[in-house]
Amino acid sequence: QVELAEFGGGLVQAGDSLRLSCVFSGRTFALYVMSWFRQAPGKERELVATITSGGSTYDADSVKGRFTLSRDHAKNTVYLQMDSLKPEDTAIYYCAAKHISMPTYDYWGQGTQVTVSS
Repeated sequence: QVELAEFGGGLVQAGDSLRLSCVFSGRTFALYVMSWFRQAPGKERELVATITSGGSTYDADSVKGRFTLSRDHAKNTVYLQMDSLKPEDTAIYYCAAKHISMPTYDYWGQGTQVTVSS
């Protein structure tokens, strides 16, 4: 059973930076695609960024150039570096894992709140 533990949320001002961490356990980390999603109040959950086991990344247009997703296989951890934060980045951020053979995300973290004040 995969478990995901998120860290790093908080309250910051516009223009500040935050780094979210997601620690993966329970299975072979290298066999999982990892992503961050977010959900703002009254809005649907949206994909923020994805990283494959080989390190290829995809970033949503709304965060491109500001957010960077990386993974450390030695620590079974993914990092979402968020720079130049905007108030519209305010949301609960969720880490998710998907086995490379599966079409959907089966494992989710508990979520961490990111609030950006103007």
